[in-house]
Amino acid sequence: MTSDQIIQEPHAPLSAQVLIVEDEPDHAEVMADALRKPGHICTIVNGLESAREELLHGNFDVVVTDLVMESETAGLEVLKFVSEYQPSAETIMVTAHGDVPTAKAALQGGAYDFIEKPLDLPVFRNLVARAAETVMLRNQNEQLRGEVGAAYGFEGIIGESAGIRRVIDQIRKVAPSTIPVLVTGESGTGKELIAAAIHKTSKRSQKRYVTFNAAGQSESLLEDQLFGHVRGAFTGADKDREGVFEYADGGTVFLDEIGDMPLGMQPKLLRVLENGDVVRLGSNDSRKTDVRFVSATNRDLKQMVQAGEFRDDLFFRVRGAEIHVPPLRERRDDVPILVQHAIGRLSADMDVPRPQITQPAMLRLVSYSWPGNVRELFNVVHSMIVQSEGEITVRDVPDEVRESDQDEEHGTMRGLAGVGLDRLEKEAIRQTLAMTSGNREQTAALLGIGERTLYRKLKEYGLR
Repeated sequence: MTSDQIIQEPHAPLSAQVLIVEDEPDHAEVMADALRKPGHICTIVNGLESAREELLHGNFDVVVTDLVMESETAGLEVLKFVSEYQPSAETIMVTAHGDVPTAKAALQGGAYDFIEKPLDLPVFRNLVARAAETVMLRNQNEQLRGEVGAAYGFEGIIGESAGIRRVIDQIRKVAPSTIPVLVTGESGTGKELIAAAIHKTSKRSQKRYVTFNAAGQSESLLEDQLFGHVRGAFTGADKDREGVFEYADGGTVFLDEIGDMPLGMQPKLLRVLENGDVVRLGSNDSRKTDVRFVSATNRDLKQMVQAGEFRDDLFFRVRGAEIHVPPLRERRDDVPILVQHAIGRLSADMDVPRPQITQPAMLRLVSYSWPGNVRELFNVVHSMIVQSEGEITVRDVPDEVRESDQDEEHGTMRGLAGVGLDRLEKEAIRQTLAMTSGNREQTAALLGIGERTLYRKLKEYGLR
């Protein structure tokens, strides 16, 4: 490579983890010094076995290796190690002039590029910067795909906790049938996502999915909207209009807040569910409809039945199958995933750079009880992004979250109760790696563990 092949370095210097494999210590130090000046973190090894050990246990963005060391093709062995142990890293070959044909062959084997001795250090730095930028962009794309997978891997339902896995399993079981489903849970838990997932994974997914909220509606307005009317049914009814059930014929109707359905409307809803008959306002003729019915409530319908506020026959009809969405305080393991998803989604919506979140800030969010559930979490994350200056720290966490250490009902410290220790440890390592830009030595020091212990934990948790 010559000086006329130099391309402009990235606008913002990247701090990459670089492994230098070179059997001449002085030459290795020259390369490392050249790369440390722009901020790269360099690890030097002097042979194949030590290179293999570092690649097996470490985490590198760029590997710079001499082609000829113990053998004339030792660099190709290093390339194989990189491919096997660090497939996301890029490899740069350092060659003598006579080795150029072999180096070009290495490009076909997956090497990023090669550079000839004696090194032109500015060219060398730019080459490493380009390789590091390539890795960064690829990792960002993989992260975005991962976020999309997390966000939309199962129809928008995010979480890895046992409670969410149970919900997803229930959805998969009931979706293929036509049985009515009642989704229960506190406000803000995402019941509407469950209903949408049932439709999208059902045999009716290509048909209409219509949502309707029964809360705060008068009985006459509810009847008109759900069942429609004929011309002349009331003042202003100048033409026939189909209601929600007719409009969704063949598809799915999601009726949210069914617990707010007036008693006078409940027999009419029951008739639709039992035989598909819809009678428009102002008409005596019934029309047949075929809809999958999903409803949701944050109220206790059993208590409402006992109190005479909800018909028992309608209750048993809508509750063909029940899916309960647990509150966020009962699935704290999902908080880090939800926070990271919210940061990515909201920063993209706001068209601002995605901020990192520090470990203390994340642990404060995990320890909070989230009375408003996922809806409250998104609002808090939105506020933190607005308040932050490129990084979300504890000072960006709202006062009511940061200072809420007491369990109001029992008067005891909540702390991190209910969170698995392995989950906390994994998140602590993940956040510390991010804070140190992947520097294993600094990460181990901050966590108070040895580097070998950190290597083992990285492998155990699948972290890079």
